[in-house]
Amino acid sequence: MDHCESASTKLLDSATAVLGEQAAALSHVHGLYQTDETARRSLAAAVDAIVQAQARRGKLIVCGVGKSAYVGMKLVATCKSLGIAASFMHACEAVHGDLGDIREDDVLLFISYSGKTPELLNLRPHIPQSTRVMVVTSQSRPEDCLLLADREDGILIQASIHKSEEESFGVSAPTTSATVALAISDMLALTVAGQIHADKRKEVFKWNHPGGAIGMRHEEVEALKEKCLDVSIVELPSPSLSAQDEENDSKAI
Repeated sequence: MDHCESASTKLLDSATAVLGEQAAALSHVHGLYQTDETARRSLAAAVDAIVQAQARRGKLIVCGVGKSAYVGMKLVATCKSLGIAASFMHACEAVHGDLGDIREDDVLLFISYSGKTPELLNLRPHIPQSTRVMVVTSQSRPEDCLLLADREDGILIQASIHKSEEESFGVSAPTTSATVALAISDMLALTVAGQIHADKRKEVFKWNHPGGAIGMRHEEVEALKEKCLDVSIVELPSPSLSAQDEENDSKAI
């Protein structure tokens, strides 16, 4: 094996190792929710809180900052497509007026791996005590999560990873933690949708997502394929680049 092949192999091994760590993180959290009764009870409580809020015409408000904010935006987008009333509140914008989005029957979900993100902690004094607060975090006990301090009815949704990102990749950039938070969010959204819509979940999604290939019925896709095959290509005259043609055109004008 020459130097170039060796370097390429090393690069690809490093790249696929990232996928391996991501897969291991998902396997870890999957096992957690299969076997840990505390995690399972908390998940059930979170689903029930969202379902009850929806029944009261309330909504799920998701709040985060940084990479967690993007996970939160994805969760809200998924909820909307599944017929779950939801909105995203950025932690920084919240203290500049977006707190007005919170209504009496809403539930608030923080996404914070550490459970003590400063921008989120700054919101705590301004969240009504009547608002149910939930947190997707790496913590395992509500009493260890600062975002749930003084919230007796707070719900902690575990999103731990099998080992730190610093240990996995040599840098603490949100990677496996963001992947796990995203998976937990999908689990939450799909489970809530199942509770609200039961066997009509597919129909609700199709109604809310008429655009794109996802929104097309099978027969519409087939018709589009046929239409594409029948397209005729019309040959247009090529513009002349000769100096003589340009001179003739100028005289004609």
